[in-house]
Amino acid sequence: MTQRSNSLISVQDFFQHYSEIVAAVVCAVLVFIGWMCLQMGWVGLAFFALPIAYVIGGYGSAKDGLTTLVEEKQFDVDLLMIVAALGAAFLGFWKQDYFLIIDGGILILIFALSSALEGIAMENTERNIKKLMQLTPDIARVINNDQQEETIPINQLKIGDIILVKPGERIPTDGIILSGNSSINQSAITGESIPVDKTMGDEVFAGTLNGYGVLQLKVDQSPESSLIQRVIQLVERAQTDAPHSQQFMEKFERGYAKVIILTGLGLAIIPPLFLSWNWETAIYRALVFLVVASPCALLASIMPTLLSGIANGARHGILFKNGAQLEKIGRINAIAFDKTGTLTTGKLNIVDIIPVAGILETELLQLALAVESLSEHPIGQAIAQFALTKNIPRIAAMNVATQIGEGIIGEVNQNQIFVGKLEWINQHNIYVSPELVEISDHLETDGKTVVWVTQNHQTLGLIAVEDPVRLEAKTLIKNLRKFGIEQVVMLTGDHQRTADSVAKQLNIDLVYANLLPEDKLTIIRQLKNRYHGVVMVGDGINDAPALALADVGIAMGGAGNDVVLETADIVLMTDQLGKILKAIKLGRRANRVIQQNIAFSLSFIVLLLISNFFGLINMPTGIIGHEGSTLLVTLSGLRLLKS
Repeated sequence: MTQRSNSLISVQDFFQHYSEIVAAVVCAVLVFIGWMCLQMGWVGLAFFALPIAYVIGGYGSAKDGLTTLVEEKQFDVDLLMIVAALGAAFLGFWKQDYFLIIDGGILILIFALSSALEGIAMENTERNIKKLMQLTPDIARVINNDQQEETIPINQLKIGDIILVKPGERIPTDGIILSGNSSINQSAITGESIPVDKTMGDEVFAGTLNGYGVLQLKVDQSPESSLIQRVIQLVERAQTDAPHSQQFMEKFERGYAKVIILTGLGLAIIPPLFLSWNWETAIYRALVFLVVASPCALLASIMPTLLSGIANGARHGILFKNGAQLEKIGRINAIAFDKTGTLTTGKLNIVDIIPVAGILETELLQLALAVESLSEHPIGQAIAQFALTKNIPRIAAMNVATQIGEGIIGEVNQNQIFVGKLEWINQHNIYVSPELVEISDHLETDGKTVVWVTQNHQTLGLIAVEDPVRLEAKTLIKNLRKFGIEQVVMLTGDHQRTADSVAKQLNIDLVYANLLPEDKLTIIRQLKNRYHGVVMVGDGINDAPALALADVGIAMGGAGNDVVLETADIVLMTDQLGKILKAIKLGRRANRVIQQNIAFSLSFIVLLLISNFFGLINMPTGIIGHEGSTLLVTLSGLRLLKS
């Protein structure tokens, strides 16, 4: 019984999500059956299949068109399609040319397929929001009035509650640290490449990952107002806002349909009244007019071209979510990059090892490796990985302890080893030479992170790490400018000094640092107000709102988070930045082909309309011209399949 019930639910879910696709497929099958039956002379069977095809394929468009007509007093392309299809069917019965009914069925089929594809795209927002919500835990540990630990659902938290966060756990809601110190990995929210040290009085964000410290937090705002929830709301709002081009196209379609339908009525009524035409000829010409004026050629001017471009991009590792984004990226003139994981690799590397006189690099690394090999901090892991690649033997360390936000301490061969920040070293009255401090300051000015290594209160040297710039980033930015991109911008949650260092390497003039997700969104909005089209390129959760709001959002597929891959309009299946330029070139080429196709299809429609008005064509000729022009622009669009 349970299996049967589950099966019914599965079938219901399938038809609920894919009903439009099913309707389009059934319509196509019935139209094909009707055509085959007419070819074989089975007219009765064809008359059974074709009306069903009309109803199944045209129900959605007819409903939408009539709703628009009744509620908004407007004609749209859906209604025009239904009128043209029914007109073709009427003429088929009237002239006993039953293949005209097939033509009407094809018109309905084209629109049914278009509606199905649109419905699939509409589900993206809901999936994005669900994945974002998975970042935060469902429960929180609350310290009650009896100082006992109590587990409650997140939605029951109140402002002022004290919650406990243990090492390695995700922070359930925004709050202020009341006690404890820790290193918080905020990369999913702010994009910072290195975990941030937090202590009493600092703010922490929901969805971020706690390090080794035990924290007590005070809830300072409701969970619904947390940073991650604001990210969710921003993504939802940005994705549902219709772009101006879409609004313009909807108005154009309705205006076009109104003109065609009213003109068709005029052609059926005015000539018999004022030009001495007989009613049969006038109605015939009016119905031919509706068929030849059907916008199939205009639609074919765009979709085959975009679909071919999408297929071309997929072959080259560029995944376009829909055709509109291929068209948009061909018109952009500004591009914004996230730093960490996009312009940089997102992986820390050792870049400088500076021992003091009398100390070898290998000796410095071996002592650092001894204590850092027991640490899971990204800097410690980078040091350990680098030492292992240099085949430096690891020696045992005893009594290793991590000082949250400061460094790590241990004993090697009964010698006390410190690896950490300069400020921490100074607190232990360890002498550091002014020359080495100057070197450290210079490295940090270049955007590097410096850790000091000491033994028994003597400085042994320092090690500098950085998140390296991608090799192809500089070439890409140079080529983007050559290609006519007016503005290249870098956005990051990292510190200004680190951001400036990366920007200098890449020759980027406009840099924004210390950004939260909503800050990035504000900057993208400002860029959109200034430039015709804006692209945002990113890979982290913190980039999701900006990706959604930008005219085109591009996600780095290799390093990108699942939510970002869903939110973005274009996904680079590999982390090759050069693919961005290829996508722009493909978009510009697609726009050129579309413009050519539209010019041709409009010209041909006008020619057919004039010929019909003067009685130079009949229905078969009109259909041949209509379908022929549609075929030609379709073949033209297939040119984009070539590299």
